[in-house]
Amino acid sequence: MNRKLLLSAFLMFAITFGFSQTKEELEAQKAEKQAEADKFQAEANALQAQIDALPGWRVGAFGTIGGSLSNFNNWYAQGVPNNSSGNIGITFNAFANKIEETYFWRNSLTTNLAWVKLDNKDTDLDSDDFEATTDVFNLSSLYGYKLSEKWAVSALGEYRTTLLNNFNDPGYLDLGVGATWTPIENLIVVIHPLNYNFVFAENDAVFESSAGAKIVADYTRQIGAVAFKTNFSTFQSYKDGDLSNWTWTNSFSYTLWKMIGVGFDFALRSNKQEAANFQGVALEDADNELQSYYTIGLSYKF
Repeated sequence: MNRKLLLSAFLMFAITFGFSQTKEELEAQKAEKQAEADKFQAEANALQAQIDALPGWRVGAFGTIGGSLSNFNNWYAQGVPNNSSGNIGITFNAFANKIEETYFWRNSLTTNLAWVKLDNKDTDLDSDDFEATTDVFNLSSLYGYKLSEKWAVSALGEYRTTLLNNFNDPGYLDLGVGATWTPIENLIVVIHPLNYNFVFAENDAVFESSAGAKIVADYTRQIGAVAFKTNFSTFQSYKDGDLSNWTWTNSFSYTLWKMIGVGFDFALRSNKQEAANFQGVALEDADNELQSYYTIGLSYKF
């Protein structure tokens, strides 16, 4: 009996030791393969860096879709027991850049559109349609002739307006010349002291075109599964500080599976002319509060 127990214990120990050895061997093999994979990935990244540095076109796009839908029937705990509601938000960021040894031509498009709906089923006085809320459209084109690796003389055209409501009322078109600085890869800083800000609007008492300085800073990059873009654009009027404005937009996208992920967009803006037009007061009497928006939802990388 003791011999059987001893033999059983020995066999259990041998089996356990055998499995232990197998696990250690598998982990060692995995470590070797991972080291090889890391080596090949580093070589692939180095080749991609060389490809990115070649002259030619670079294009890309990513966006975010966020939304929700709900429907309530006889939900008496809330003030409107019978209603349907929903919101939809879409952002889209795209670029097409031509980079050559002596010049560059950078083009970008940013849009952010959103709709919201609240339909009270107990009354016919409200709207059951999706109403536009966030409404942003920005298109820019920058051409530069390189003086050195980091500096270039440049010309910029930038157009900003809304698409869903009051298209081109207001609309802003900046045209100017100056210099562009690229201190590091993916960062573009535009400094144009000679710029004219054309403003298109029906309310001539508030909106006015003027000459001024245009400054833009844009940083766009892809790091692994994360894509992000931040852009700061400001116009400083030489005629009147109330005609100046600035906008700061940010877009982030994290890829979870293939081309699908999650995205987050937010922006800040200051524009006293828009505040005065909305409040129906003279420009000097406007309360220029900070404007902002954000969108969270699914993202798709093109």
